[in-house]
Amino acid sequence: MALIDVVKYSGPSSVLAWKFPNSELSTWTQLIVNESQEAVFFKGGQLLDVLGPGSHTLDSKNLPLLTALLKIPFGGQSPFAAEVWFVNKAHSLDIKWGTPSPIQLQDPKFGIIVPVRSFGQFGITVNNSQKFLVKLVGTTPVFDQESMTRFFRGLYLTKVKDLVASYLITKKISVLEISAHLSELSDHMKELVQPTLEEYGINLLNFYVNDVNFPDNDPAIVKLKEALAERAKMDIIGYDYRQERTFNALEGAAKNPANGLMTGAMGLGLGLEAGRALGGQLGGLADVLKAPTAAPANKLKCPKCGVEVNDTQKFCFNCGAPLGAPKMVKCDKCGALYSTNSKFCPQCGDPYNPCPNCGADLPVGATQCSVCGQSFPEPCPLCGQPLPNPKAKFCPNCGGALAKKCPQCQMELPLSTKFCPNCGQKV
Repeated sequence: MALIDVVKYSGPSSVLAWKFPNSELSTWTQLIVNESQEAVFFKGGQLLDVLGPGSHTLDSKNLPLLTALLKIPFGGQSPFAAEVWFVNKAHSLDIKWGTPSPIQLQDPKFGIIVPVRSFGQFGITVNNSQKFLVKLVGTTPVFDQESMTRFFRGLYLTKVKDLVASYLITKKISVLEISAHLSELSDHMKELVQPTLEEYGINLLNFYVNDVNFPDNDPAIVKLKEALAERAKMDIIGYDYRQERTFNALEGAAKNPANGLMTGAMGLGLGLEAGRALGGQLGGLADVLKAPTAAPANKLKCPKCGVEVNDTQKFCFNCGAPLGAPKMVKCDKCGALYSTNSKFCPQCGDPYNPCPNCGADLPVGATQCSVCGQSFPEPCPLCGQPLPNPKAKFCPNCGGALAKKCPQCQMELPLSTKFCPNCGQKV
């Protein structure tokens, strides 16, 4: 076999490790190592020397361990046998992974067994060529990205199954909602897979879970989607499952009165009372179906127990206390009528400032009600609390000064004064 003069790698970038096919080398052979590559020499199954990027001439200076083992007399071209491996240390960011068959998981929210599939991609780089070749590649002449996916398929499949199952149970979310948590799942997967890859001289740059889905034609998924669609319809219309079943039963009785529910009830001796009860249920259901057309109710608190109720209710559902009808007031700014339970006018947004006597809306800072005529103390301009004495110089609540002096005539004036009534000076 002829001696090799030039040793280099010129294959695709997807290959992570490649063995040079000829082991008959000679001294003064030119070894070309590309950027982001390393050349590793083996002799008799033993790893000896590693050379980095560049052009190298094989001699005793470059290969001290190999030449010491072979004891080659370097007087000219001396043949020797050695295996040369090229290790790609560039970043490989597009290695695909996926579950070949669905993983059976129990949905913690709905309790059904659903088949879950997942796929994504990850990125790696070889940071220790010796570990990588000895522990993982072995005698395989070519080790590429497909080999990487095949070797670690059991690892990521186990981790994905464990992580997705524990995540669903811990967070108590449905498999239908897991797509909103893919970023967090990806970070957890990287933490779980990284230690195993490091044992083989591989650094995991990233690990992405691109999607977690399920077969659309699976019977469990079809039933779950139908149930969720029905629940969404009930939420929009405004009635529940029990009311819908009552409506269906009444509709069936109306279509077939001979064998219907109403005839059966009367046959058991319930008579008119059973008819009234069923009629009441039907009437109540009709009211529920009409409910969405009504205006949305405002919230208020029960004066007795403090529970939040709608202002359209007459009695509290928690303690039974009478709530009374909401009082309407006229906005002092735009004249629109609105409920006293509101904090702002729905027409112009002016804040509701009620009269302490009659509840009428008053301008901020008013000292007398324009509706009932009730006068009340002037508020402190500093803290807003009412002042018991209009001539007070200091607020009894916050202690702030309520008077100021005219800079020209030194006359004491209220804080709200803009011009001195004695000399006309602006203050």
